[in-house]
Amino acid sequence: MNKPIINIAEVELQPGSAAFTATGPAAERFEARSQVIGTRIGAQNLGYNITEVPPGKRAFPLHNHRVNEELFFILEGSGEVRVGEQTYSIRVGDFIACPPGGRETAHQIINNGPVPLRYLAVSTKLRPDIVEYPDSGKFAVLGQPPDANGQPQDFLFIGRVGNEVGYWDGE
Repeated sequence: MNKPIINIAEVELQPGSAAFTATGPAAERFEARSQVIGTRIGAQNLGYNITEVPPGKRAFPLHNHRVNEELFFILEGSGEVRVGEQTYSIRVGDFIACPPGGRETAHQIINNGPVPLRYLAVSTKLRPDIVEYPDSGKFAVLGQPPDANGQPQDFLFIGRVGNEVGYWDGE
């Protein structure tokens, strides 16, 4: 087992994966650097990461999880969080609870402060998960179905309601 401890000074933040790095017009509003911590220290049922958002940006679109619960703890900076139809100011020391659910639990952290906003994100790691994006009408299905040898493999499908096909389509 890995050492079950890491100091925040040892966490080197990196740009997100290609799938979650904003491009085109979205890059004007979305940007973040982060580092996964949980798997590095042996966590199995919870995911942890540190995320940093530059001034004037947000890390992710407004979204809600149907399966997983998230918690955010503000380490540095200030900003606001959208939760459902409400917007709240956030600052160092704030905990933000984001339980699974529908649009009423949709959330987005925005750095409207003058310095980088850094937070600890903690999440359950249940799969599959369904993530909805109320602002754009999209949804994503995230999963790790096992391969033929029983090993998990990544699965990501992003679509919009209305583009679905029937159960027997193409059979």
